[in-house]
Amino acid sequence: MSTHITVSHGSDFFGVDTIAVPQLRELGQYARGILSADDHPPLTALLDDAGQREHTIDNDQAALLAILLRRVAAHRRLKKPVRELATCLGIAAANAAADPEPWTWTTSTEGTR
Repeated sequence: MSTHITVSHGSDFFGVDTIAVPQLRELGQYARGILSADDHPPLTALLDDAGQREHTIDNDQAALLAILLRRVAAHRRLKKPVRELATCLGIAAANAAADPEPWTWTTSTEGTR
């Protein structure tokens, strides 16, 4: 059974998205190639650490991550599934930035995106 991350402020009925850890780590690799070396560390550190521990991200950091994820999603040579994942996470981050509750990433061993 593989490990998944449940991300708050997501798009399903319950307001969460469940994403496989390998997908998040793959997105981190793409982000390194798309964003500058000065810009990618906040995003890639989070994506690389997915599945290692749970994360609680404050509103300001969520706003920054939303911008970075949208920049990744806008890259024209990105594969469609990776673009869709970056878009989905960018929307969740933007929703979290506008909400007084922090953005949370919780580890689980069930579910798929």
